Amino acid sequence: MKLSFSLSFFHFLLLAYLCSVSASSAKSFSAPFPLRFRKNGHFKILQVADMHYANGKTTPCEDVLPNQMATCSDLNTTAFINRLIQAEKPDLIVFTGDNIFGSDTTHAGKSLNFAFAPAVESRVPWAAVLGNHDQESTLSREGLMKHIVSMKHTVAQVNPSEAQVIDGFGNYNVEVGGVEGSRVENKSLLNLYFLDSGDYSTVPSIPGYGWIKASQQFWFQQTSMKLKNTYMKKPEAQKGSAPGLAYFHIPLPEYASFDSTNSTGVNGEHSISSASINSGFFSTMLEAGDVKAVFTGHDHLNDFCGNLSGIQLCYSGGFGYHAYGKAGWDRRARVVLATLEKTKNNGWGAVKSIRTWKRLDNHYLTAIDPQVLWTN
Repeated sequence: MKLSFSLSFFHFLLLAYLCSVSASSAKSFSAPFPLRFRKNGHFKILQVADMHYANGKTTPCEDVLPNQMATCSDLNTTAFINRLIQAEKPDLIVFTGDNIFGSDTTHAGKSLNFAFAPAVESRVPWAAVLGNHDQESTLSREGLMKHIVSMKHTVAQVNPSEAQVIDGFGNYNVEVGGVEGSRVENKSLLNLYFLDSGDYSTVPSIPGYGWIKASQQFWFQQTSMKLKNTYMKKPEAQKGSAPGLAYFHIPLPEYASFDSTNSTGVNGEHSISSASINSGFFSTMLEAGDVKAVFTGHDHLNDFCGNLSGIQLCYSGGFGYHAYGKAGWDRRARVVLATLEKTKNNGWGAVKSIRTWKRLDNHYLTAIDPQVLWTN
């Protein structure tokens, strides 16, 4: 009976996809691309996890040193983002959920505006997904994503228009085009996937957090296949798939595969707060073959990266000052840098490498744990 139900549901999803009105998303990411590699062949992403923004100056900090408490508020979170934007000059900022802490938020829309203000004011393109606390105020998850999409300079989407049946809100992909004027300027050389990992289980017999559902995985598979086919087509046909990166909030159960001997960074939680069931998304990504790294938040004291079967599973570490943390353990963010390979005649080719490091919110904005996530 279970097998029959699964196959029927899969066929239903397939029919819904094939009967869609349009094969392109509401915000078209075909050429010309809204995001491109720089003239120097670089594309840099700043990940901000778990801001837990509430009401601004009146919101106190959590888990900071006693001498910080009197003057610490949400404004410290804002200041940290501004420092990072100035220091790193990212091409894209990705907010990976729990952007606001709903239960302490008087007005969700206003809190979102304040939380994302540094990105909007800097005019740096930005993307966002939801965590498990965002919807605990005055807006539903759908309402939150609609508000985010209405803001300036965002590349986020509520959901892809080609997927008529999909769970959650904030499932979408963004393509990063080649250097303008290069032979590959009309190719997406880096594919970014954003997914809603949910909040809490809605199945009474399954406790704990949400997970990435079958409908979302089906959309991911179809999108990955479409991008691969386009990448391999003329003009300037490329081999295989362009590398992909995936961003969502709640870590996969596979994150529990790592300890201090096989990862870079720390597991300060001494545990992984994933869903209590494994929905198989890691296997789905393995089968697709293009995702080289996954980036999540949720567990604020975890900031490690580990390689499992060719996919890097990475945390960013807690960013926000109204989020739980550890006094004396600096709030932090993760930076990812993709670099293109040089070709003959000083041109640009496919992605050569993807590297990462973290930045700490201390006096020196210290960079730690540099590592290579993937090389071509």
